Amino acid sequence: MSNVLIINAHEPSPYSEGKLNSSLVEKAKTRLQEKGHEVRVVTMQDEIVVEEQLAHFEWADRVILQSPINWMTIPWSFKKYMDEVFTAGMGGALCNFDGRTPEQPKKNYGTGGTRTNTKYMLSVTFNAPAESFGDDDEYLFRGKTVDDLLLHMHANFRFFGMTALPTFACYDVMKNADIENDFKRFDAHLDKNF
Repeated sequence: MSNVLIINAHEPSPYSEGKLNSSLVEKAKTRLQEKGHEVRVVTMQDEIVVEEQLAHFEWADRVILQSPINWMTIPWSFKKYMDEVFTAGMGGALCNFDGRTPEQPKKNYGTGGTRTNTKYMLSVTFNAPAESFGDDDEYLFRGKTVDDLLLHMHANFRFFGMTALPTFACYDVMKNADIENDFKRFDAHLDKNF
């Protein structure tokens, strides 16, 4: 069984209280514990003590980032978390700086990760419908996928040597939500990947 760190990156706002993301975190926690996994949950409303957060990453062999997508990226509070926790982890807890050596200063950028036995999963919620992605005729994303949009997050975790599990997404959650079906898909996704 795995040690699973779940990070709820949602930041409550007047437009979104975060009920869906919180529900997905609770569903993951319950389902994974039922399967025998150890689970820890961190939210952006917690007091973030950097050393404690680094200890969570050192403990975990699986990480789930649960996040709404706000303006095509993660909420500001999780960016602050990354700036503080991820930067502090560059001394070895997450990576040994960027992996380059004095002998090859222009090669192997991003290969210093120390979490090479850890897998991560992005689980995100969108206002955008699923049909917005992977279609060259769609105006905004022009054929790009969810993982294309989230390349920066994949790069952050890869920088630590982590391996990606398939991404999960709930779409069109504000105008045409299908939460019951999303929950069923989420359970199946967790069962397949954990």
